[in-house]
Amino acid sequence: MFILDGKPLSPDRAFTTSDGTQYPANWLRLATPAQRAAIGITEQPDAPTYDQRFYWGPDLPKDLDQLKEQWLGQVKRTAATLLQNTDWLVIRNQDLSSQKPIPDWALDERGLIRFKSDEKEAAILATTTVEEFVAYVTGSEFNVWRETPVEEPTSASDAVVIDGVTSGTFVTADALFGGSGEDTITF
Repeated sequence: MFILDGKPLSPDRAFTTSDGTQYPANWLRLATPAQRAAIGITEQPDAPTYDQRFYWGPDLPKDLDQLKEQWLGQVKRTAATLLQNTDWLVIRNQDLSSQKPIPDWALDERGLIRFKSDEKEAAILATTTVEEFVAYVTGSEFNVWRETPVEEPTSASDAVVIDGVTSGTFVTADALFGGSGEDTITF
């Protein structure tokens, strides 16, 4: 970090010295250490960085139990959001006027989401230090909710029909809305 008259200077911003001399935005990057020192610019090491989600300051971790509670809530909210995509199928199944069965692909999807949520919750609860906790929630595995895409309807019995259009089929915009469009929409 560059300091002039007790104030930090940004490397890519123009600045003016106390005697009124103006310097362009790229001057700090192009100037030699001797040129910077000649006008009174000193260099200090940058303050240590830390992830404010997990630490109050460098080497000052937040309370592990509070972090666990916060991130368990996040896992549950994510699972709920993912389950919303197929909630309507469950509601339709429970509706006495319909009681249509829930397609296998939707049951598989919902089961996988619940399994992954349980897995993530158990992994969070198993951590014993903030460092271990941070390693898990910032690792690549934490954000994975499915290894492979769930197979959507492949048979007529699993397909969902809305306004005469079967899910998983290709329909032109012309067929849906009338007109001369050549766009393809997947339902």
